[in-house]
Amino acid sequence: MPAAQPEFQFVRTAACRDARVNNCPEVATNIPGVVALRDSKRPDTIVTMTAADWVALTDAVKAGEYDVIA
Repeated sequence: MPAAQPEFQFVRTAACRDARVNNCPEVATNIPGVVALRDSKRPDTIVTMTAADWVALTDAVKAGEYDVIA
């Protein structure tokens, strides 16, 4: 039997709280040392990373490293 997932408490950005927006990334930081991500349309698929990896990812996004609209 697979290990149980921790009880993540996911939140959305303010823009995604609008009922007309139905596909948003969600982030949970309530488990110490772990950041969890999921897509609101696929809530059973959860990606986890360390807090340090989260910082590296968000820094890269802010720097435009993952821009797909160029």
